[in-house]
Amino acid sequence: MFRTPSGGVGHGTAAMDNGLMSIGTVLNLLRDEFPEVTISKIRFLESEGLIEPQRTPSGYRKFSPGDVERLGHVLRMQRDHYLPLKVIREHLDAVERGEALPLPSVGRQRDGEVLCESEGPTVARIGRAELLAAVEIGEQELEEWESYGLITPLPEGVYDAEAVTVAGLVVELGRFGIEPRHLRAVKAAADREAGLVDQVVAPLRRHRNPQTRAHAEAQTKELAGLAVKLHAALVQSALGVRLP
Repeated sequence: MFRTPSGGVGHGTAAMDNGLMSIGTVLNLLRDEFPEVTISKIRFLESEGLIEPQRTPSGYRKFSPGDVERLGHVLRMQRDHYLPLKVIREHLDAVERGEALPLPSVGRQRDGEVLCESEGPTVARIGRAELLAAVEIGEQELEEWESYGLITPLPEGVYDAEAVTVAGLVVELGRFGIEPRHLRAVKAAADREAGLVDQVVAPLRRHRNPQTRAHAEAQTKELAGLAVKLHAALVQSALGVRLP
């Protein structure tokens, strides 16, 4: 028995071997709290040195409860604090050494000026090669996705954390025969929803008062969350299904 990343209690199953779990079992445990996580994402975090699962003689990964707990911490710090993987790895390694360290924060820069957290969180960024490795796709596939607007690099040529999530979902949908070109309508709908939210908060963002601009960011997140929930509910209603 062990504590899962979402706080639940896990019990031994046929997928476990002396307390060790397959990557599929780990994925099912993590998806309670992190529904967007994929096997490709777990493999990418391993390649970045965030976890070190054991390997069977046949080369299969086997994860301990401690590996699952560490994965949960990594995903939580990415989601809640927008920390780069290098910073997360150094922080967790220090904690495992028994060093009591506060959770690090990373400031953004604009024209050489460091912005405080209240002006907006730092988004973890990865390079093109890292994105390709994270979702296990080739250059041609990424170029196709970019041509449809599903993935968009930042001006510096790098990608934010959401690009990894989107790419992983495109891969997952592809397994059901849904091709990137089929997702153009989904992208168009998302753009319209984003435009509606932006229309509401734009006056607040242009305000001179920093507190008002900070309120605009908080309102953007709240409206985005509601829009996502509404979209999901409408899709489920149209299909006559209810997701767990």
